[in-house]
Amino acid sequence: MNDIVINAAFDSGNIEVIAVDGASARLEIRKDHQSDFYQWFHFRVSGAAGRELVLKIGNLNASAYPGGWTDYNACVSEDRDYWGRAPSSYDKGEDGGTLTIRYTPAGDLAWFAYFAPYSMERHHDLVSGVAATEGVNYRCLGLSLDGQPIDCLEMGDGEMQVWLYARQHPGESMAEWWMEGALECLTDPADPVARVLRSKCRLHVVPNCNPDGSRRGHLRTNAVGANLNREWHEPTAARAPEVLAIRGAMDETGVAFAMDVHGDEAIAANFLAGFEGIPSWSQELQDKYVRFQQILARRSPDFQTAKGYGVAAAGKANLTMSTNQLAERFGACAMTLEMPFKDNADLPDPAQGWSPERCKLLARDCLASLVEWLEG
Repeated sequence: MNDIVINAAFDSGNIEVIAVDGASARLEIRKDHQSDFYQWFHFRVSGAAGRELVLKIGNLNASAYPGGWTDYNACVSEDRDYWGRAPSSYDKGEDGGTLTIRYTPAGDLAWFAYFAPYSMERHHDLVSGVAATEGVNYRCLGLSLDGQPIDCLEMGDGEMQVWLYARQHPGESMAEWWMEGALECLTDPADPVARVLRSKCRLHVVPNCNPDGSRRGHLRTNAVGANLNREWHEPTAARAPEVLAIRGAMDETGVAFAMDVHGDEAIAANFLAGFEGIPSWSQELQDKYVRFQQILARRSPDFQTAKGYGVAAAGKANLTMSTNQLAERFGACAMTLEMPFKDNADLPDPAQGWSPERCKLLARDCLASLVEWLEG
């Protein structure tokens, strides 16, 4: 039989083919440009109909988060609409750490990715559709290093300045699925959550902070290898024009509430990270954050508070990170939402794991929690 053909020459594609033998292949992930980060993969396989594919991605002990491969199943799709999971196993002793993916597609083509991709074409569809909605204003905050627009969608007539922004780390594609769900909610004229938020808030939504990394198939960085979520203290036009543009727009409006949407490779749960350790920390501001966290935990079975990151000691917060910078700069109730690449281990879905559909549902729960938080 002929060898399968593997290709990643498309939007957000990333894989290097080391060897192919029939329906088996040895692969490696390409590093982000001018960076040592790598973990995101996205490729297609053709010539696969009815054949058990055995795809081995090697050299993963040196990847950005090797702990993310244990108990992880790769995402797979045959129509690029529904993304399921392919049985996968990780052996840190094989070929520098190897993820073995096994899958038998019904058709000739199958697509594999670290998480369900969110393409730049879908991004533009999202932005254009929302921008055409009554009561929504579109702003281009600036341009990326590759010349792509930093899109911002604004709505609402209230005084409270709310910023929602996602995908500083482009490989965390679940963040833009969350954004799609949030924008669908906010632009639905019949949705009571949207009606309350648009009456009480001015909402600024940046669905994708890092379009260059997204298109290039990066895990964590922009076109010159900058990790945008380490550029918020002193961003420059040469290294992080994306952050410079977004932070500049925030300076114009002020920020009262902010959510930075991300994905976590290792922790099989949804959780929030706050701003503990900023120089201007106060119990009053901390109580606001904790109250939002508690509301969301009550409202969403997919959210929890037991698992997450450790907190910085007093005065030791990293102000290059956006959540810390916004809390310090504006006195904002700022937070980072983390969603899993794997699944919510407390409420697992064997067919899809954590999925685009669940990202979108969690987004509405976050917005509904914001309504309750405001009313409190």
